[in-house]
Amino acid sequence: MFADLGHFTAESIRVAFVGLIYPCLVLQYMGQAAYLSKSPDCDISFVFFESIPTRVFWPVLVIATLAAIVGSQAVISATFSIVRQCTALGCFPRVKIVHTSRRIHGQIYSPEINWILMVLCIAITVGFRDTTLIGNAYGMACAGVMLVTTLLMAMVIVFVWQYSFLLAALFLAAFGVVESVYLSAALMKVPQGGWLPLALSLVFVAVMYVWHYGTLRKHQFDVQNKVSLKWIHALGPSLGIVRVPGIGLIYTELATGVPAIFSHFVTNLPAFHQVLVFICVKAVPVPHVRDEERHLVGRIGPREFRMYRCVVRHGYKDVLAEDTDFENDLVLRIAEFVQMEAAGDHRCSDGSLEGRMAVVTRPSDLARTGLLMREPGEDSVVARAAAAAANPETHNSLRTMHEVESPGFASRRRVQFEVADEHTDPRVKEELSALVEAKQAGVAYILGHSYIKARKSSSVLKKFAVNVAYAFLRKNCRGPAVALNIPHISLIEVGMIYYV
Repeated sequence: MFADLGHFTAESIRVAFVGLIYPCLVLQYMGQAAYLSKSPDCDISFVFFESIPTRVFWPVLVIATLAAIVGSQAVISATFSIVRQCTALGCFPRVKIVHTSRRIHGQIYSPEINWILMVLCIAITVGFRDTTLIGNAYGMACAGVMLVTTLLMAMVIVFVWQYSFLLAALFLAAFGVVESVYLSAALMKVPQGGWLPLALSLVFVAVMYVWHYGTLRKHQFDVQNKVSLKWIHALGPSLGIVRVPGIGLIYTELATGVPAIFSHFVTNLPAFHQVLVFICVKAVPVPHVRDEERHLVGRIGPREFRMYRCVVRHGYKDVLAEDTDFENDLVLRIAEFVQMEAAGDHRCSDGSLEGRMAVVTRPSDLARTGLLMREPGEDSVVARAAAAAANPETHNSLRTMHEVESPGFASRRRVQFEVADEHTDPRVKEELSALVEAKQAGVAYILGHSYIKARKSSSVLKKFAVNVAYAFLRKNCRGPAVALNIPHISLIEVGMIYYV
């Protein structure tokens, strides 16, 4: 399990288990069996400590306590990793994830989950006040986990490894029968504490189901109510509104098409940015996505519309650290896409209003993008902040003061682009010039807050799940702006209600 979570390699787990853990377990259980055969009248509940010689009793007690601490920390770390993966797959509400190491991949910490575990541990200890009841709950949990793992392993044998059903049936017969016997014995202890893991499982399954159901219904509404590209095309290059300098990054959950909330933007905002980029951060059901395959870039509408799409794909094990150079990377990738499209790359266009998307890596050679990148002048952020203090009412002054407080945010705008002179296609040069001008004018992050509510004709159960349970989880989890590391100073939020 820990190899799958990414904390250790599979080979290290095998070597440690076969070379150390398994021999120690066998020797320990053989020792207990030998002690029971010689002392049949001993208390079987404490046979481990009774079998220990008196001289080494206290050292073994200390080691056993330390082993329990290590085991609890392992469970906590595993819980953090599993919750992070479930969050990436949209099966659990968003929680705060802190990456505690820059060198070790997957070493994370979640304060909310840590507090929940602490409260549960204290409540169980105070509520039961008996190690026998806690042991019954632990036995029920272990037996259930073993059987569920065996069932999932059988599915992996058939659907992932593509082996025959006969092999999966033999695997179930070999392990599932024994574990079913253990589970049947644990079920006898349900009234004496064994109910606890069942109750906790039902609670967490209900939370995950409600969150997944609400997220799925909202996504289905977006898919079914996408803005028609023909409607956008009929609006013309200005989209029926004033296009102002700057780049607008519109975050959406749709990898294709234009979300319904865009029409809400167009009908309620008097002006929009000169360049629009629809950003979709998509978690795919694979552990990792290679960096060179992470970004897909495409065009929406004709060239003069200046509308693009960028899909950022990541696996459920990938670390979503703050990308302080995202804006510059995006400009370079769009520029390279424009060059690829002008060169007649078949991956970039298929003749439709929304052309195909191409995998675009960050170009190592700027000549492929047609842009020149240089550092700005020597004036420091502190100096610009001192100058901005004299005129604190302007937007640029607010931005500069924010840069002083957030050095990582300031590095986003210290790179300036220029269009190279060796362009032969005037359309490409014009488009790159518009992109560079928009980048110099500033980048705004536009995020739609879509709230879902059940229709009046819905059942009572659906109204409770959507209007009460999902609304409560959505209100108390981390917002998408925080989860996506969007700078607050450049964020524009627009709300919209979906009736599902």
